[in-house]
Amino acid sequence: MQVSSPRWVNGTPSELPEMIDMAIGIIGGTGLQEFAAAETETELVGMRHDTAYGAAELWRGEGEGHELYFLPRHGAGYALPPHQVNYRANIMALHELGCSHIIATNAVGSLRLEIPPGELVIPHDYLDFTKQRAATFFDRRGEGVVHTDQTTPYCPELREALIAAGADMPVTVHTQGVYVCTEGPRFETPAEIAMFAQWGGAVVGMTSVPEVVLANELGICYASICIITNYAAGITGQPLTEAEVVEMMTQRTDTVTALIVAVLGRIPA
Repeated sequence: MQVSSPRWVNGTPSELPEMIDMAIGIIGGTGLQEFAAAETETELVGMRHDTAYGAAELWRGEGEGHELYFLPRHGAGYALPPHQVNYRANIMALHELGCSHIIATNAVGSLRLEIPPGELVIPHDYLDFTKQRAATFFDRRGEGVVHTDQTTPYCPELREALIAAGADMPVTVHTQGVYVCTEGPRFETPAEIAMFAQWGGAVVGMTSVPEVVLANELGICYASICIITNYAAGITGQPLTEAEVVEMMTQRTDTVTALIVAVLGRIPA
């Protein structure tokens, strides 16, 4: 399938072409601080959106007939560690801007030898080991008690679209896996990794929760592209470094960008 590249434009949503179908949010994690197809000469123009939970800094544009909003999760200049990201402001901003779908990228460590660095995983479930994050929008007095179903936390339709598009990518894409989310910013211990693997985890990272939960609460179809940057602690016996994470993400940036561009034309209404 041939797809057009994203075209980033300045202005307000009302100024976009009439061909716009729906709004798509793209959340870039470690290594994906900007989003533009390599073959397109674009000038990214940013915007700020204020919410009741704080402000979100993001970019807007258009691609494949969709309005696009790109949000670097860790802020401008990669300034925010995972436990200090304002997840509620980010997800609420995309919601208020009309995003029906969110595609997120996450740099992760592998818990299994059969999922080596450089490959991709489209997770279908998660284990939450975060500790101090604001993890819900339903925490205000007078709103009553709300329990959000998490039977399929990652949107099945968007996952299938990513998997279908991934079949044409020059990299192995694993079609499911359990994402273990830890608090960070430290890496996990070998004992923790061994436990996570025994409990069914496939990859470990620090950002998918509460992002996926908050998107569910607002009825947004959310899916993640996980990039394996390294084996987790204790699997190979080698110490972990942030440099190896950044290096692998640099190698996979073009592939991940191409996958996102390719999936834009496959997203179901």
